Amino acid sequence: MSSQKNEVVIGLEVHIQLTNLKTKLFCSCSNNYRGAEPNSYVCPICIGLPGSLPAINKKAIEFATRLAIALNGNINESIYFFRKNYFYPDMSKNFQISQYNKAGGKAFADGGQITIKLNSHKKDIILNRIHLEEDPARLVHKGSIATSPYTLVDYNRSGVCLIEIVTEPVISSPEEAREFLKQLKSIVQYSEISNLDYEGSVRVDANISIRGHERSEVKNINSFREVERALRHEIVRQKNLLKRGKLLAQETRHWDDKRRITISLRTKEFEADYRYFPEQDLVPIEIDDEFIQKVKDELPEMPRERSIRLRRDYNLSEFDSDNLVLDKDIADFYEDGVNSDASFGPDEYKQFCNWLMNDVSRWLNEQNKTINDTKLHPHQIVDLIKYINEGKITTKIAKTIIKDMMEGFSISEILEKKGKKRISDEKLLNKFGNEVIEENPNIVKDCRKNPKAIEALIGRVMAKTRGQADPHITRAIMLELLKELGIIT
Repeated sequence: MSSQKNEVVIGLEVHIQLTNLKTKLFCSCSNNYRGAEPNSYVCPICIGLPGSLPAINKKAIEFATRLAIALNGNINESIYFFRKNYFYPDMSKNFQISQYNKAGGKAFADGGQITIKLNSHKKDIILNRIHLEEDPARLVHKGSIATSPYTLVDYNRSGVCLIEIVTEPVISSPEEAREFLKQLKSIVQYSEISNLDYEGSVRVDANISIRGHERSEVKNINSFREVERALRHEIVRQKNLLKRGKLLAQETRHWDDKRRITISLRTKEFEADYRYFPEQDLVPIEIDDEFIQKVKDELPEMPRERSIRLRRDYNLSEFDSDNLVLDKDIADFYEDGVNSDASFGPDEYKQFCNWLMNDVSRWLNEQNKTINDTKLHPHQIVDLIKYINEGKITTKIAKTIIKDMMEGFSISEILEKKGKKRISDEKLLNKFGNEVIEENPNIVKDCRKNPKAIEALIGRVMAKTRGQADPHITRAIMLELLKELGIIT
């Protein structure tokens, strides 16, 4: 197979609930359905009873405008809604109120882009459109969708406002898809229209094909994290079929995140199967330049602008600032911390960033938590940096107390509780140094030819003291002891 035949083509359709709305898209039912009794947040409009009339949520138009501006999309001046007809149990009225960009219809906004960086290379992921639509109900299965003996329907979610972001098929790998979704999540977070940490707040449909062959659509991937895994599996599945001489069928597949495989749901519908036609119960929506400008003026600082400002204000590198601003809560934490102590300068700005992006972020990822899920306070990182700079603790000790800091304990409380402090007693360190020299004759011998071998001896002292030995004093003592023995001059 040639490289062209192996070329992967990916397009994403990202559905984001506007969780920061108070009510649903077309009715006054509460938008905050999570945790509620099933089918308790419904009304005649939600479930499409005859005679019920929808009315647009004006705040949803404002939120969509925010996102369109942030994504550099072209907002259409006049839009109206369509009925998308399909007969599934998650749509009680047998159609979904959505938007259609053909037959005279227009999406909420056309175009736009998100720039990603992967392996030091930048790439623009071009957007086709963004549009508004209502969320279907939630289908509940016993166990896996493939083995469940029945399906339950909870209509609390029905009618919740979705905004759909559709990319052009310009994504070439699961890694590019991951970076695109990271950037998109950040922009949504900064625009303050949704909390994507809520369960079910985002779903992704991924269209994947090997160039020249039919595509598969993997539906309803329920988290950004799972998208990369689903894409990897589906690419391997399609390539393996082609290697065996099989034809690929255009179909809709489901991502089973337990077994980490895709399974066939149905032969893919075509656009004509949805029988789009205008929603006659909703009037066209006019969006003028004055409204767009007002929303633009009130738009919060976006990630790209914040990254540039952090480089300017705190002397950070482009790499550090770009990573820092990806999560707004992390970036807020950073600025709260470095601005809380007047003695901080460029060195401390960098140290604070390093602790936040490395050890703290690593712990959060391992625990699958956000920084707001912890009791960590910016002043704790400030204290940690001061303790290290003042020689009260070593960096190695500092790394061992991150977990306790997450629970809200102060540095002094942790050190007192664990009995960890810097050892600067020269007599004691001299004793440990002699022990290490006696126990490691081969390393001592290497020091004659290779001065770097002394690092191994210092490491042995650090191990004996569980990382509590002052590294500067330890180095000076080891050098002196080796000179006394005539090992080095």
